[in-house]
Amino acid sequence: MINEIFNIAFITGLIGATMRMATPIIFATIGEIISERSGVLNLGIEGIMLMGAMTGFLITYITGSLWLGVIAAALVGMVLALLMALLSVYLGLSQHVSGLSITLFSTGLAMFIYRLYIGSPIIPPTVQPFTQVTIPLLSRIPIIGDGIFNQYLLTYLALLLIPVISLILYKTQVGLKIRTVGENPFAADTVGVNVNLTRTLCLVAGGALMGIGGAFLTLAHQNMFLIDVIGGRGWIAIAMVIFGNWDPLKGALGAIMFGFLDGLQLRLHGLG
Repeated sequence: MINEIFNIAFITGLIGATMRMATPIIFATIGEIISERSGVLNLGIEGIMLMGAMTGFLITYITGSLWLGVIAAALVGMVLALLMALLSVYLGLSQHVSGLSITLFSTGLAMFIYRLYIGSPIIPPTVQPFTQVTIPLLSRIPIIGDGIFNQYLLTYLALLLIPVISLILYKTQVGLKIRTVGENPFAADTVGVNVNLTRTLCLVAGGALMGIGGAFLTLAHQNMFLIDVIGGRGWIAIAMVIFGNWDPLKGALGAIMFGFLDGLQLRLHGLG
């Protein structure tokens, strides 16, 4: 068994599994970081991901278009994030209670809508999932090439978001406003920054990423919707935000580390 673990094929497969397992958590972690950097803890993340997973699957199942499913998942994430903004930002309700309420509401709503359109079949319906895209030349790098550069487009998008969001947060005026609103809203208001609007926009952007993270699970990682498809990944993302000290790069590295451990246990289980 030791020889099988240190086999190049095993290592390459493990790297690929790591990236796939990490993808939804990266989306959710970055989405949560954007929200929390503006001063709002979004505990609705688990429910938003579940609604994104269900909506993405259902729209794809009806239309046959995977990208329409992804867009729909992002939109439903934005709508639920707007609800979070209404409750916590504009009505001033507890962020913890508001977020958990959205998770509970979304869980019930996702199952209701799914059963409304699909029913309760013994064998869940499936869709044709995303296929993996190989990047020429880079995929030929020994050991790591096929694992990292033979992935789903959504995985590449998640990886691209890491430097992009880091750049926005730390190198632009927009990022400075977001961080100021989160760390000192009174100072931000004093210099003319609309605190409520900034927090709302950050929640909406974060909600879109959470929805896409959920859709990845039903449109790429799997090809069906199950009520437990998220499997606590939203809560894991919140842990990764804290682990990464609210930094996109560090949080994403935490997500990749978790993806590695998840992929490792699955592949070891496969070896018997």
